[in-house]
Amino acid sequence: MKQSDISDDGVAVSQPGSDSSDSPGTLTINQLLVESRVGLERVHPADLGREMAAGALVVDTRPVDQRDRDGELPGAVVIDRNVLEWRLDPSSPHRLPIADDPGRRIIVVCNEGYSSSLAAHTLQRLGLKRATDLIGGFQAWAALRKQSE
Repeated sequence: MKQSDISDDGVAVSQPGSDSSDSPGTLTINQLLVESRVGLERVHPADLGREMAAGALVVDTRPVDQRDRDGELPGAVVIDRNVLEWRLDPSSPHRLPIADDPGRRIIVVCNEGYSSSLAAHTLQRLGLKRATDLIGGFQAWAALRKQSE
């Protein structure tokens, strides 16, 4: 199964047994992605504005070169993916002041909605139970915005 064989909602579109690993107990990245999305209430791009208005913290984890190329996500806080957990974990001495409520809705946004699912799952494991991500990432949000112009 290739990354493209997983829909934006995290559903594998080929047979589950078609992507086995060599070691028992290990997962492929696609299996890990599907597993990570099971507990996420993923946000559709059309609903992002409503979520922000309701107080959700939107976190853009895209690298600077992607933000420079494709543009910023208005209202999002930029946090590099490599420090995301330290900046949002309420118990971390390195957390951002905006990360003081473990019950706050956090929506992680990456470029296409893959790494954000893994990151949101990790945030949930740190106790941020309302962490989730944006289906299709920034690219889906930008395409929707372009359609509505």
